[in-house]
Amino acid sequence: MSPEYLYLHVPFCVRRCSYCDFAVDVVRRAPVDAWLDAISAELALLAETESWEWPLRLRTVYVGGGTPSLLGAGAMEALRRRLEPYVRLSEDVEWSVEANPESFDEAVARGWREAGVNRLSLGAQTFHEGALRWMGRLHGPEGAVRAVEAARRAGIENVSIDLIFGLPARLGRDWGTDLSRVLELDLPHISLYGLTAEPATPLGRWVGEGREVLADEEAYAAEYLLAAERLVAAGYVHYEVSNFARPGRESRHNSAYWTGEAYLGLGPSAHSYLPPERRWNLRDWAAYRSALAEGRSPVDSRETVEGAALELERTWLALRTRAGLERAGWTASQESLVESWVDRGWAEYTAGGVRLTPAGWLLLDRLAVEFDEARSAVPA
Repeated sequence: MSPEYLYLHVPFCVRRCSYCDFAVDVVRRAPVDAWLDAISAELALLAETESWEWPLRLRTVYVGGGTPSLLGAGAMEALRRRLEPYVRLSEDVEWSVEANPESFDEAVARGWREAGVNRLSLGAQTFHEGALRWMGRLHGPEGAVRAVEAARRAGIENVSIDLIFGLPARLGRDWGTDLSRVLELDLPHISLYGLTAEPATPLGRWVGEGREVLADEEAYAAEYLLAAERLVAAGYVHYEVSNFARPGRESRHNSAYWTGEAYLGLGPSAHSYLPPERRWNLRDWAAYRSALAEGRSPVDSRETVEGAALELERTWLALRTRAGLERAGWTASQESLVESWVDRGWAEYTAGGVRLTPAGWLLLDRLAVEFDEARSAVPA
């Protein structure tokens, strides 16, 4: 199966945010040519070793990070030229690129649009000045507004914005105000992420040392449910646990992940799923680059996803989307379990099965495991 969805990881940031656990390299200036050379080398190696139908026919391209906007105005055109020997883009390709407000201006917007980029994913996180400083963000409260305006002037109308909920109460950020600000922008797509303290991050250390306290479960849930209520009331479709879109503006690239499609990841730490195998690249930029310079594969590890693990993954992926879980083949125990979810307000029946409500999405991991375990359970 040849992958039709491509992800490219840009590992460069000027500063690491306090909560960030992604594979990033802190730099003053992004080494654009070195990154392009490495991507080209990885593709050339794959073309020699993989028996896919070359050139690959791509439905989506997604450039994430890190901070891809650090690559500058000409980087996407240069990337397109590097991809051309190995891929063909569909006529209606969705080409998304992530950006931070402080490094996305009209010149970058125009350069990307001319290269073929037609979707922007903007990392705003909040409109609260104190919270932005605490996170280590380099833009102010109006940075996201200016970036959206620059995108629109360049002709990139399909803009998504990221916001973080569940911040420490002491910061004084008002979540309702952030929701009002983002609704004023009238964007096609909004993604929400709950703050977590990963052990290797500065935030993880602060929490571990007792120097910071995250929002409690009640406050976390209240902010998520408030967002779901207000965004749906404003006409957005809550089509995935973390994502809201105007009808027809759902992320086609991310939807491929949730439906189990094959996808290819290039760059340090990038994951690929080529059923039944999942594999991921070396996380460190220097190690990734060195491997390719020496003609070696940058793949760090692989796993085969099959059997019980595949069933659980399919359940989890289906339950995280509005489409939900199809009813075919449910056991009596699973039927009973789903009925209990509906009774508690965690799920609702669809014509073909069940989907979780926002209250149920707060329990997604637990409910997916419960459903999987009920497959072999004997009804009481």
